[in-house]
Amino acid sequence: MSHWSNWNWTSPQEFIILGFSGWSPGLRVLLFALLLPLYLATLAGNMLILGLAIVDPALHTPMYFFLGSLSAVEVAYTLVLTPRMLAGFLLPPGGQAVAVSTCAAQMGLFVALGGSECLLLASMALDRYLAICRPLYYPQLMTSGLCWCLLASCCVGGSLLALGLTTAIFQLPFCHGGLVNHVFCDLPAVLVLACGNRELQEHVLLAACLLLLVLPLALILLSYTRVLVVILSVGGAAGRRKAFNTVASHLTVAVLHYGCATAMYARPLGSRSVEDDKLVSLIYINLTPLLYPAIYTLRNRDMQGALQRVVCQRTPVTIHQADLS
Repeated sequence: MSHWSNWNWTSPQEFIILGFSGWSPGLRVLLFALLLPLYLATLAGNMLILGLAIVDPALHTPMYFFLGSLSAVEVAYTLVLTPRMLAGFLLPPGGQAVAVSTCAAQMGLFVALGGSECLLLASMALDRYLAICRPLYYPQLMTSGLCWCLLASCCVGGSLLALGLTTAIFQLPFCHGGLVNHVFCDLPAVLVLACGNRELQEHVLLAACLLLLVLPLALILLSYTRVLVVILSVGGAAGRRKAFNTVASHLTVAVLHYGCATAMYARPLGSRSVEDDKLVSLIYINLTPLLYPAIYTLRNRDMQGALQRVVCQRTPVTIHQADLS
């Protein structure tokens, strides 16, 4: 890593994404061989969910509207981060050079898509709360128009936050060089390169974590607590089991997403370990997006039935709004 110390830019014209370029070539090739199938499986799984939610009329319900939207966001999310990260494993030691504008664009898209996903998970919790706790009013409340409004609000909210964070970080002077010791242009990894007073940017980052991670997760937990109370108090054993599976699937995804994101971003810069952040990011980028389609398809009889109907060209059947088992 001694050759990295020769970089000493006062105003970098490009950034160098170091990634794991300090590791041995054999280990990096092994990581590439392990992660490429995971990436392809993630794309295939999320595109399958999105395709089924579009083509099967039996899945044209609010729950699967949001699930298909979540899969679309996941596909875009992995396309923004993973191909460049995988290419970095095969490049010679020294890191991967990217233009400042490219780094800013990757950061902005990452925050926009990640923020939209956080808000979408909260919208899914709202949908399940209304379906189970307000079943008589659910068809009048969760209309197609409301679904599209919630989706648009999630996308706009994530995009505005991304624009604000990216602008706040890249308006700073980068007097500590352009070596980004990470696998992509992540916010904390770029922010540590800035000089001067970074207090405002750190506060903005922590405030964004509060808005996108802590508050939505608290609302999700409150909603599902209420849902569990209703499930245990009414209905037969079969209905309780189906509704409980709905909550378990959504809650598992929410805990995975918010837990990993909180571990990565809801900490001051001074308490971070760069190497630990890189390893956590490697798991967050490659494993959690793969778990989502696995959770929603392997345990979901509606999705399994839709896949069978598409493959076998069977006549679609009607499903219950809250049936996710």
